[in-house]
Amino acid sequence: MEQLSTVWRSMVLDRDEAADVRDLPGIAVRWADCRFAFWNALTLTEAEADAKRLEKRLGQAAEIMRGKRQPGFLWLFEDLLTDDARAGLADAADRVGLTYAFPGTGMAGDLLPVADPQHPDLTFARVRTDEQVEAYADINARAYGFPLEDCRDGIAGSRLWKNDLYAYLALRDGVPVAAAATAEAEGRLFVALVATDPQWQRRGYGGAVTRKALYEGGRATGLKRATLHATEAGAPVYPRIGFEPNSRIGFYSLKD
Repeated sequence: MEQLSTVWRSMVLDRDEAADVRDLPGIAVRWADCRFAFWNALTLTEAEADAKRLEKRLGQAAEIMRGKRQPGFLWLFEDLLTDDARAGLADAADRVGLTYAFPGTGMAGDLLPVADPQHPDLTFARVRTDEQVEAYADINARAYGFPLEDCRDGIAGSRLWKNDLYAYLALRDGVPVAAAATAEAEGRLFVALVATDPQWQRRGYGGAVTRKALYEGGRATGLKRATLHATEAGAPVYPRIGFEPNSRIGFYSLKD
């Protein structure tokens, strides 16, 4: 949760210096209000929140989301809740107007340094130009089923992705087919927006480019521990690199 709050602060302020970045009692707001839904995020921040406190915070989160132009997600780290709060989560979310969207998994590991990866099909390029940033956005759009313009609205033209992140494209015959990035965040190397073009999935490309981002980020920072938040589709890739699942994440959106 703390890694999300730290990294997303930089991500959404890069997108819009006037983004809604607030640390409220029990809720972190990281909301760019752009078309890329992952940049519109809330998360609950209290440990051992009981059922009553949970429903209060869910209601507050829903009200914040209703006040925004663009849709986004509440990222709920379920292990922060008490047993009774987890048991009543679905009903509490329903009562305040939230619906479960999809699952995720938080992972971490003291796995750095990793070896500089080699893949017979691929070369790697660090993202340095506007064209490469746009290619990164387009790979994520195709991988996650977003319209191209939505992902471009979140990433294209970014200074952060060109200069401050260790963002890499995997190239097959010179064409970008997969992407991954790492960012330094409070003593950890955070992995962000890993994606493979659907027509090139199940060939090890996502794992290879993730290793490249970890290798270069680890070499530059000297960090030992890495963290990430995995979608259900990507979760099987990361234990093979050395990550260990440690947090269940539920993503919630407003009801239609």
